[in-house]
Amino acid sequence: MAKPSNIKYIFMPAFKYLSTFFLCIIFLSSYAQKKQFVEIKKENDQQIDILINKKPFTSFLFGNNIEKPVLYPIRAANGTIVTRGFPLSPLPGEPTDHPHHLGIWFNYENVNGLDFWNNSYAIPQEKKHLYGWIKTSNILKMSSGDKGILSYHANWVNQANRTLLEETTTYEFSGIQNLRIIDRTTVLKADTTVLFKDAKDGMLAIRVAHELQIPSKEEQSFKDDKGNVTIVPPDTIANGNYITSEGKQGDSVWSTRAPWCKMYGKIANDSVSITIIDHPGNINYPTYWHARGYGLFAANPLGESIFTNGNKSTNARLQKGDSLTFKYRIIIQDGKKTISPAELKRLSSW
Repeated sequence: MAKPSNIKYIFMPAFKYLSTFFLCIIFLSSYAQKKQFVEIKKENDQQIDILINKKPFTSFLFGNNIEKPVLYPIRAANGTIVTRGFPLSPLPGEPTDHPHHLGIWFNYENVNGLDFWNNSYAIPQEKKHLYGWIKTSNILKMSSGDKGILSYHANWVNQANRTLLEETTTYEFSGIQNLRIIDRTTVLKADTTVLFKDAKDGMLAIRVAHELQIPSKEEQSFKDDKGNVTIVPPDTIANGNYITSEGKQGDSVWSTRAPWCKMYGKIANDSVSITIIDHPGNINYPTYWHARGYGLFAANPLGESIFTNGNKSTNARLQKGDSLTFKYRIIIQDGKKTISPAELKRLSSW
C-alpha cells in the first residue's frame, strides 16, 4: 500500500536509519518464516470452513437462509471468537440489535434504490420488495497452503431475481502466531445501469463481540433511510475502543477518513484487536469510517454526503459492463498487547 501523502517524514542520522531498516527486515522475515498452514474445506453446499494451523478460523456461509454471503464467526489465533454471535448463535447477555449485522460482510444501502445492507429475516414480507439479496452462484476456487484462497461468484438481485451486479470475490487467508490476516478483493460488474447513491450504510463491515464495543452510559437511537429506528441500550460490560492512523479515537472516529482503523479491547485475559486497512486503489481513498461504539465496524467510501453533513457527495454510477474493484485487509490479533501503529504500517502493503 502506498504511504499516505499527508505523512511528514523526519530525516534520521545514518546509523539510526540503518538500525530501523534492519529491524524492519527482521520483523518481516519473522513473519515469512512462521506462516501457518491454511486449509480450505467444503463442509456442505452452504458452508466452507477455513482452518489455520489445524484450528477453526472462520466459515464462509452462503446459503439461502441469509441475505448475503458472510464470514462467520471470526476467531483470533487463540480461538477467541471476536464477532457477535447473534443472530445465528446468540450468547447470553449480548446485544440483539440490527439483525442484519452478521460476521464480516460486504454490501450497500442504496443500489438503484434497493437496500442490500438492512435486509434480514426481520423485514416483513410486504416490505421485502424494497430490499436486495446477494446470492452466491459458484465457488470458483479453493486452495490450501501457506495462503488459503477462496474465490466465488455472486449476483446482486432484486426480489424478482433480476441481477443488477455480478460480484467476483477472492479471499486470501493467512496466519502466524497471534495473527490472522484476511485479504479481500471484490469486483462488482454492472448488468445494467447502476447507481450507488451516497448513503451511510456500507460497505465492508464487521459486527464485533460484545466485549469489544465501546462502553456507554446512555441509551442510543439510530434511524435508517426508511425511518426504522433501532434503540441500543446502555452498556457497561464492553471495554473496547477505536483508533485510526490519523489519531482519532473512540466515538470520534465515526465519519472521519483514514487509511486504517483499529478496534481493540480485552476478551477474558487477552488483548484483542481487529484492524481494517483500506487500499489506495479503492474509490474515494482513504475511506470514511462508519464505526459505531455499539460494535458496528465498517469502511464506507461512498457515504460522503452523510459523513460531511452534505458538503460533499459521492454517487458512483456504472454503465452496463462497467466495474468497480474494492480491496481490503483485515488483521485479527491477540496477545498481551495490541498491534502497534508501526507494525500496522508495515502490514499495509499487499
